[in-house]
Amino acid sequence: MTENPRIDCMKCKYFYITWDPVGPRGCKAFGFKTKTMPSLTVLSSSGKPCLQFEAKQKAKA
Repeated sequence: MTENPRIDCMKCKYFYITWDPVGPRGCKAFGFKTKTMPSLTVLSSSGKPCLQFEAKQKAKA
């Protein structure tokens, strides 16, 4: 039995913070807002880890 690696939405380029108190966290890839981290919502609804994760680009100094 393999365990799904936890995806850190804060490091994903599709993650964003909203002003909506009902859904303060959002995912631009899937187009939804949620109270929990979007990767947890994807995992609970599909049973699979988020396949849209893309690491954010580092800012140039």
